Amino acid sequence: MSSATFSGPTLYILTGPTAVGKTAYTIELARRWHAPIISADSRQFYREMRIGTAFPTEEELAAAQHFFVGMLSIHDYYNVYMFEQDVLNLLKELFQKHPLVIMTGGSPQYLDAVCHGVDEMPDPDPNTRQYVINLFNNNGVEALHAQLQLLDPEYAATVNPHDSKRIMRALEVSLQTGKPYSEHLHKKQTVRDFNIEKHFLNRPREVLFDRINRRVDKMMEEGLLEEARGLLPYRDLNALNTVGYRELFDCFDGKCTLEQAVTDIKTHTRRYAKRQITWFKREYQEILL
Repeated sequence: MSSATFSGPTLYILTGPTAVGKTAYTIELARRWHAPIISADSRQFYREMRIGTAFPTEEELAAAQHFFVGMLSIHDYYNVYMFEQDVLNLLKELFQKHPLVIMTGGSPQYLDAVCHGVDEMPDPDPNTRQYVINLFNNNGVEALHAQLQLLDPEYAATVNPHDSKRIMRALEVSLQTGKPYSEHLHKKQTVRDFNIEKHFLNRPREVLFDRINRRVDKMMEEGLLEEARGLLPYRDLNALNTVGYRELFDCFDGKCTLEQAVTDIKTHTRRYAKRQITWFKREYQEILL
């Protein structure tokens, strides 16, 4: 992490797969460059989900100025379009004092929104929505994902295949507009009035997977089971349809043992990390740790 100079206001994006070590690396850069940090981790937005999302510690939050960490409750409605607008408004303020702002996090769609823009999504047609709901009720999330692969292979390759709400929304938009959902996510002609530097951290696959496995074990030691049990009544909220909570909810339902749930969290996290790397390699410069 050498010193750097930037010409004009610059958003320095530092992303990477889950458990790669983004938090420590980003804080070191922020302290060196005296730069604030914007989080683009869509699950760390929610203050009730601290352990399962590897929420920054109090010491880490105090080490540099952070934005968009713990700003929402799981009961709040929020989406990628709102994030884009909020970040752009914040950057106008931050660039008045800081020539460089760092954005970090592993949520590809949220990073993409700030870089490329997001079209406002159309309100769903009732008939289209009912068709998608019926497909889900009758055939499950696998059928939703299979149809999304046909209509929008780009988005299907990056979305969590178990995230029924996001897949349903993508299907609604794709069916209703006749264009892939991913096209609506990218305003290809959007030009920002600031520079954007894109980098992603990576590690050798076996090292990354070992870090993932050990981090899950650490989360369990820190009380993830109790955190998930306290959030069980709200399991249908979109914020909680995520790895680490979904598997423990299945355990609470008696669908698997606790040991199997922990194994599943590790497996699903590793799969998610591979999808993240595929996304980042398309336009981010790799920093191999």
